[in-house]
Amino acid sequence: MAAFTAAFIFVFLAEMGDKTQLLSMAFASRYSVRKVLLGVFLATILNHALAVAFGRFLVKVVALDVISFIASLSFVFFGLWTIKGDCLKDEHKVAGNFGPVLTVAIAFFLAEMGDKTQLATIALAVKYKGLLNVLIGTTLGMLVADAIGIIVGVILRRHIPQRSIRWFSAGLFILFGFIGMYNILAK
Repeated sequence: MAAFTAAFIFVFLAEMGDKTQLLSMAFASRYSVRKVLLGVFLATILNHALAVAFGRFLVKVVALDVISFIASLSFVFFGLWTIKGDCLKDEHKVAGNFGPVLTVAIAFFLAEMGDKTQLATIALAVKYKGLLNVLIGTTLGMLVADAIGIIVGVILRRHIPQRSIRWFSAGLFILFGFIGMYNILAK
């Protein structure tokens, strides 16, 4: 249960203000929310399954303490990245010949490659043994954050200060990163 909870929280926070959340908001202005979320789900489950598999592979090749320290350091990096914020560039220019769900899935999958939520998923797969819980947690965290982003973008955009959400998320990432590094160095 700890793996699921941590995965959900970290990916949810990482996705707030992320370029893929902005991408889902942009698609929601053209397609139905249900189709956008289905495309996001398909892309996320595939992308995060690959990230979990890669994280598990790392554990077999590199010493766990080294990986754990790097993962903790990466959470500090994710926090700083969150403060900086993301911007949406050309990810939405995927050819629309595939229909709305597949168009969203392809664009979202490509935008997610190397993104902080994918990197967080790798780090979580390294830290926890419950890989299915990590996959389910990161996928649900992504879906909930993107659903909120769509609602914010469509209905409440002017009433919720995105900057406040970004700073809160960044602070949590940095805090947990430092706690993780301290725990490794204190051994």
